Amino acid sequence: MQSIQKPFPGKRTITALVLAFSLTYCASVEPKPKIEIPSAKTSIQIQPIFHGSLVLTIGEKTIYVDPSWGGDKYKDLKKPDLILITDIHPDHMDLKTLGEIATKETPIIAPEAVAKEAKDYVNITRLKNGQSTSVGDINFSAIPMYNITKEHLDKHTKGRGNGYLIKFGGKTIYISGDTEDIKEMRALKNIDIAFLCMNQPYTMSVEKAADAVKDFKPKVVYPYHYRGKDGLSDTEKFKALVKESSPSTEVTLINWY
Repeated sequence: MQSIQKPFPGKRTITALVLAFSLTYCASVEPKPKIEIPSAKTSIQIQPIFHGSLVLTIGEKTIYVDPSWGGDKYKDLKKPDLILITDIHPDHMDLKTLGEIATKETPIIAPEAVAKEAKDYVNITRLKNGQSTSVGDINFSAIPMYNITKEHLDKHTKGRGNGYLIKFGGKTIYISGDTEDIKEMRALKNIDIAFLCMNQPYTMSVEKAADAVKDFKPKVVYPYHYRGKDGLSDTEKFKALVKESSPSTEVTLINWY
């Protein structure tokens, strides 16, 4: 399969591998089942979409996270009350998909780099790492996501993208975005649900992801964003490593592809 180069203004040029594999793997994917999360205070539903894209329903709010891969993926879902975007890469910020699922007035929370690219959307809350905002009784905090391996530093630079903490009804969800096992992740506390990326050479290895879980001990972790340059990461191995080193954490495996 021939590589396609896609430039990002002011940034390096990357191989748009995600666009290539979307053509190969995305068209035939059936809708994923919705997951109900028990909660005494607020109803929570998780709808996996594909790769790093998902939809959260928290109470009455429908939140799209990194909506990509075409509007057809979302045609049977409720329209978003809010959209979270983590980074500028096309598997996270897909302007074509945004145009198919949202209006120019749909509220979006995103880092500044995304806001510059999505300048036609007039209701963007720009968050830097460390900043937060609230929508009703749901709080959103932007936390760092970046590479720390020397040869991968240019893939996700510190401060450009956001991971997110979503807090509501006494629960906290962590969405890693594209990151390695950074100190900010390892220092997290009281995480109920974590969505953790693991694909080489772009984010973490399975081993590094499991080692990070040992430090921040989420109650439940969902591996996501786990297709890399050489195919799918071994999520069963991740589950076994977590069971050995952090038995209090439940690993839930979903076929995102």
